[in-house]
Amino acid sequence: MALYRFDDPGKLDSPVLVAALDGWIDAGGASTTAAELLADGGAPVATFDGDLMFDFRSRRPTLDIVDGRLSRLDWPELVIRRAHLDGRDLLVLSGAEPDFRWNEFAASIVELVARLGVVEWISLGAIPAAVPHTRPVPIIGSASAPGLLKGDVQPGPQGRLRVPSAALSVLEMTVADAGTPSLGYYAQVPHYVSGPYATAALELLRALGRHLGADVPTGSLESEARELRARLDLAAAADDTTRIYVERLEAMVDEERLPTGDELINDIERFLRDRGGEGTQRP
Repeated sequence: MALYRFDDPGKLDSPVLVAALDGWIDAGGASTTAAELLADGGAPVATFDGDLMFDFRSRRPTLDIVDGRLSRLDWPELVIRRAHLDGRDLLVLSGAEPDFRWNEFAASIVELVARLGVVEWISLGAIPAAVPHTRPVPIIGSASAPGLLKGDVQPGPQGRLRVPSAALSVLEMTVADAGTPSLGYYAQVPHYVSGPYATAALELLRALGRHLGADVPTGSLESEARELRARLDLAAAADDTTRIYVERLEAMVDEERLPTGDELINDIERFLRDRGGEGTQRP
């Protein structure tokens, strides 16, 4: 049984595929927010079958009840949409990370990459890290070959880091192994921030714009980022413990001390523990 329904988009000119899925690699909802803004209004190209890929008891559809009447169900989606950016073709895969059939999902993506003539894969992600909200959002990268990352983004962290894989990483690796240049840009989100983090979504879009040499629409993210910064500043000022902790993180950044692999593992473990997820595995 096919995992997806295909809607032929017609001829595409050397499309780039940008992908973001929710889950632990989407801290603050930053990467899926960025991807959804890119794909806004785009026609579906491939729609994956939620009945085959999701556990609806752990990822329940949202029900609207209006005046006692059951009126609307919103089901988790996983869709590739066609978009345009400065006159070029862009494909955007976004939605919920599947619960099942990861290997079949990856094989389907490789099939679609070949069918659509995709010339490059770009993952967008966001990871929890010991960084302050008062400094620019750090972006680190992954790449299937040297020289793919642009805008002074470096692959990292150095050395070996073993963490639970996200489905997005499975896709990136599988696409790369099939011969398509693949890379990823990952925003580091302050691990003490809860809820949506527009600042990181904005920086991911800027990183993508630098990579593609295009002006990427950012919608209302700039104003949302300013409002969020003001709220976080007020919260930090009102609590001495938080203020001192943020100042310590600022000092680390100002000294240009990069986090070690162990520090990143600790932040990720804390994030997963808070979400009830699995822990990391240390080599």
